[in-house]
Amino acid sequence: MPYALREALAAFRRSPALTGLSCAMIALSLFIVGLFGIVAYNIRRTIERVESRVEVVAYLRDDASPNAVELAQREIAAFPEVQRVYYVSRDEALELARRDLVEFRAVFDDLDVNPLPASFEVRLRPGQRGADAVKAVARRIGSYPFVEDVRFGSEWLDKVFLLRRVAGAATLLLGGAFAVVAALIIATAVRMAVFARKDEIAVMRLVGATESFVRRPFLLEGLFTGLAGSILALVATYGLFRVLSGAVVQLEWIPATWLALGLAVGAFLGFAASALAVRRHLREI
Repeated sequence: MPYALREALAAFRRSPALTGLSCAMIALSLFIVGLFGIVAYNIRRTIERVESRVEVVAYLRDDASPNAVELAQREIAAFPEVQRVYYVSRDEALELARRDLVEFRAVFDDLDVNPLPASFEVRLRPGQRGADAVKAVARRIGSYPFVEDVRFGSEWLDKVFLLRRVAGAATLLLGGAFAVVAALIIATAVRMAVFARKDEIAVMRLVGATESFVRRPFLLEGLFTGLAGSILALVATYGLFRVLSGAVVQLEWIPATWLALGLAVGAFLGFAASALAVRRHLREI
């Protein structure tokens, strides 16, 4: 076993309490990130499902001429964001209302005059269903003089996208704060290890060991600490996910790429904290 790897593993035996605290802090920071990551991912999935059903409905005036309506339908279908345009006549609208609103069927059957307007139901292309794209299409359709009103659920659409942004920002903020604390603890652990082995390091330098040779065990120690913390966070996050998903609400587990990124972030956090601490404290001995 190479010297650097052997010494890095031996550090876990020499100071298990401090190493365990470092792992725990990294695990806690990534656990918080993982929880908010699950929330953010499920919000994103919900938005994707909502977006797949997003459509713009334009209600037409009763005096709209058939030629103007037909021309507008062709023009709207040519919009780059639009997938399909359905024209729903007043009679079709009444039939749909009778079919979908069963509790009001008797009311619709007793009507002498059809009160429902004709409309365009506009489906957008995948990738063009975000709030900005929907609003842009709605504004362009609303500019036709025979369009009386345009609806696309602007109130709930804005709230859903705001919720996604808030969840993402909270994940970065809380995770970053805990990550800073974890980095400080790792740096402290490395500093103590450096000073505990100062005599050994002095001898190594006397016999010609390079700075990179001296630093390597400490860097591996930080890397392993960060990796262990991220694995612990992954286990804890998955355990809580199973509890919440079964008992509270049905959730989707985060994708494998996010998991790999979390492991990489934990390992890098430990490595970077160790690198900074080693570079600083080796100068003092």
